[in-house]
Parts: sequence; C-alpha cells; structure tokens
Amino acid sequence: MQNLQIRNDQVLRLVEQIGDHYRNNVANRFIRPILFQLPLGEEQWELIEMLTEKTDQFRYQGFLLNELYREIAAAAWFVALTRKEIIPSLKRRIEKDRVSDCDKVLQDMTVNAFSNNLRVFADLVYQLYDCLVEIDEENAKGLQPLYAQLPELQDIDAFLTAK
Repeated sequence: MQNLQIRNDQVLRLVEQIGDHYRNNVANRFIRPILFQLPLGEEQWELIEMLTEKTDQFRYQGFLLNELYREIAAAAWFVALTRKEIIPSLKRRIEKDRVSDCDKVLQDMTVNAFSNNLRVFADLVYQLYDCLVEIDEENAKGLQPLYAQLPELQDIDAFLTAK
C-alpha cells in the first residue's frame, strides 16, 4: 500500500476550511457537549481532531494520503451519526438555562443553522475526498489507487451526501 505525501495548495486550503468551519459552526461551544454524546470511539474523535486542528503542523511537511483518508472516513461517520442521532432532537437537548440572555440569541441561531452547517462541513469533507482521489489516481500509475484499497472509504458517498 502506497503512502503518498501530499503537498498541494488546494488540499491545504480545504483542510483549513474544514477546520475553521468545524470549530466555528459545528463543534462550537453550544453544540460540542451534545456532540460528545455520539457513539464514536476515542480513535475516531482523535482522527476528527487531527483533520480539524492540524493545519499548521502539516503546512510545510505535507499530509500523508492514508492518514487523510482515515480522517475523512471518521469525519464522514461523524456526519452520518450526527444526522441520525443529533439533528432530530437538537432543540430538545440544548441546555438553555445555562446561558446568559445575550448568549441565548446566539445559541438559538446556532441550533437553527446547525443542519445547514453540518451539510457545509460534509460538502467540504467530500470536496477534500474528491481532490485526494484525483491525486491518488494520478499517482497510482496503473496500480490500484489507495482509496480503492481502504474498506472504511466504501460508504463515503452515502455518509457525506445523504440528506
């Protein structure tokens, strides 16, 4: 299995966008406590954190293709679980009594926009996946590309594009 090191401006830009959007609009201070109730393992949370927090660390040395694929798979599973387990009950689960009056408006805005923000996150992750697949296929040189060898990427389309 090949492990290509990626130094690509488009990949870096997408990873930065994913991280910024995740921190500001998906796992912000109002929603984060509820997200941690998802049945995700520690390894999956670590992979999501690596994808959303590591931009500076890899800006110069590049990203490893197999690691990015694993992080994308974890993010896709996160999206699928969040759509199934959090979105239908988010308004009931949010703790309104622990925020100030000023924050209640922000909290309501966050809750009302969460479904759309999760969709944007999924779209960004999918764009990154598409970009990596293209790079992967170009570098496969007649061999099977890495993404086709990783079973965790098998359902990526369904996880990221489902409404």
